Amino acid sequence: MQNEDRNAFKPGFTEGAENWNGRLAMIGFVAALIIELVSGQGVLHFWGLM
Repeated sequence: MQNEDRNAFKPGFTEGAENWNGRLAMIGFVAALIIELVSGQGVLHFWGLM
């Protein structure tokens, strides 16, 4: 397991999948913050869901 590339995209419950999940969650969180700052509304209101 020492030589495993943790940045490689492999399906399933792997260490690399946990890394990608965290990275994509951070991108989504920052995108939601930017939408709120720019529009002055929450994300759900911005998309018309509430």
